[in-house]
Amino acid sequence: MNDRHQQAFQEEARELLVELEASLLELDRNRGDLDVVGRAFRALHTIKGSGAMFGFDDIAGFAHNLETVFDRLRNGQMTATADLIRLTLAAGDQMKTMLDEASGQGAVDPARSAGILDELRQLTGLSEPQPGAPPASQAGDGTAACAPEREWRIRFRPGPAVLLNGTNPLLLLRELRGLGRLRVSLDTSAIPPLSEIEPDRCYLAWDMVLTTTAALEAIRDVFIFIEDDCELGVERVPDRVLDRAAPTPGPAALAPTPGVPGKRGAAGPQAASSIRVSADKLDQLVNLVGELVTVQARLSELAGRRDDADILEVSEAVDRLTSALRENSMSIRMLPLKATFARFHRLVHDLSIELHKQVELTVEGADTELDKTVIDQLSDPLVHLIRNSMDHGIETPEARRAAGKPATATIHLSARHAGANVLIQVSDDGRGLDGEAVRARAIERGLIGPGAQLSESEICSLIMAPGFSTAREVTSVSGRGVGMDVVRRSVEALRGSIDIASKPGAGLTVTLRLPLTLAIIDGLLVRVGHAHFVVPLANSLECVELSRKDIEDAHGKHIANVRGELIPYIRLSEYFQIETARPDLEQIMVVETEHGHYGFVVDQVLGDHQTVIKNLGRLYRNVQVVAGATILGNGTVALILDPHRLVQEALQSLSPKKRSGDRSKSVNSPNSKLTAQFAPKENSIDGTQSIQ
Repeated sequence: MNDRHQQAFQEEARELLVELEASLLELDRNRGDLDVVGRAFRALHTIKGSGAMFGFDDIAGFAHNLETVFDRLRNGQMTATADLIRLTLAAGDQMKTMLDEASGQGAVDPARSAGILDELRQLTGLSEPQPGAPPASQAGDGTAACAPEREWRIRFRPGPAVLLNGTNPLLLLRELRGLGRLRVSLDTSAIPPLSEIEPDRCYLAWDMVLTTTAALEAIRDVFIFIEDDCELGVERVPDRVLDRAAPTPGPAALAPTPGVPGKRGAAGPQAASSIRVSADKLDQLVNLVGELVTVQARLSELAGRRDDADILEVSEAVDRLTSALRENSMSIRMLPLKATFARFHRLVHDLSIELHKQVELTVEGADTELDKTVIDQLSDPLVHLIRNSMDHGIETPEARRAAGKPATATIHLSARHAGANVLIQVSDDGRGLDGEAVRARAIERGLIGPGAQLSESEICSLIMAPGFSTAREVTSVSGRGVGMDVVRRSVEALRGSIDIASKPGAGLTVTLRLPLTLAIIDGLLVRVGHAHFVVPLANSLECVELSRKDIEDAHGKHIANVRGELIPYIRLSEYFQIETARPDLEQIMVVETEHGHYGFVVDQVLGDHQTVIKNLGRLYRNVQVVAGATILGNGTVALILDPHRLVQEALQSLSPKKRSGDRSKSVNSPNSKLTAQFAPKENSIDGTQSIQ
């Protein structure tokens, strides 16, 4: 249990350090904001208190020294400076290193810790900082030597489950005693008979009188990380001549009176509104739900083949429950991008200092939710994009003024939903992409010929080639040509795509199109010959019929008139080279892509399908138009199409440089091989399908 509590502390401490970092960066923009100072103080106070409670004395002591400084800041005894913010950021990094060491990752340099504390002492003029856990006499840090002593009546009743959360109430009393003279009365009235006692529940309460020079905020800060799970009342005793020999008041005398500031948490297990679950358990749950969806599809198919009302009723009930369970489990995996985006404020802050540039990061759509698996793999690509913008795209303040721009540049990070995808954009207002420089560098490296005619999008795509860089010198930030290549490979591994748009002199925008989830999606199952495909439902707009007359009216062109709108379409049987007789009446699946509305011609639309996505493996990693595969109820495999990539590749096949060649061979070759391996054939014995 102790190991579990220590792990919980480490997770909470990392979240608090993220909050501390965000507060410091905000304080750097507005040095006089006392609310932000208070946020930083509370984060440090919680790290100190819970760290000491769970045996992380080095972290608790480190946080204690910083907490002292920020307590003076919020009391107006000091002012925030750039050096103090820089030093506190470095201290936060050091505490992260301490947490890593406690997890068995890396080691802490004691000289680095001592150097930070020594610099803190010189900067603030405080007494020699303590490298270990704070002594009890220093735990409060809310005392002012010149303030008069006052008496406070405190009623503290922990929630019954406080021990299960790893909190030791006696340590809180010890910290409270560090603020001054404390008289304590124990309330045992809630203890049940011995036969009814549960050893892991707390039945005690404490009534106390504290004589201290500390303010109310310092007293309440002692209980800051448990106040939601306890009954707490703090009342100031009217000023009078203090009687040192006065008896300790009883519980009734010390009960909080109406109007006294206090916070009461709901008692019992129902008080917890959220719990921590390890990512491994969550992934296991989603995998099991995926298997259940596959089995449910098979049950539905069996029920449809049998004329049995009872089996059909059970199948429909299981279908409803499976759908609800799938949606619920997937929603658990969806997390907002806020925490991921917040990390980049520090990156921009540090790079601005290193590169001697003035840059502001703005964020939009941080509440957009994305699958946790996708978020975990998104950090590195975004880091590379921001570093490239800072180093290559954004000019120095002098160059920006000469170009008529504000000295402070802006990097804008945004996210929004687009069907079954999330679009994440990183844009800057820098110099933009130098197309001629990119072209010259590509010719120099042999990526293109001297006479190659490239579109703007093709020139932009060159910067994602392995090892490509326009920088002539390698710096600590970039120049090795691995950044954009890493971005491309990472995004493609997530079944996403990249689009780059540049305006010379005005900036560059990189758009990442990522799937909402990598596990289970809603799709439409279609048939082309003996092959089956799944089209993501979020991309699908409608299904219309395509007759032979419609084809004749179009004079052989792949265009259909859908209520006055001309929709170009792709015949999947031709695209994937599937040999099948064309039915008299085909169907067009109209889908929405970033290139507009397009249609996919199929033999038959079979209906909705809950699709459990399975990866095809490394052998098919270069097949871009397929997002994965799924197992149908009869055991056969259906390929999951990526409408955006499919349309994009079809359009590229029609570019001038490819029109003179054989379109079917240049476009369809890898895809036709893929379909040939997964296309099922009719079994002559029982009519079912099997995988080749």
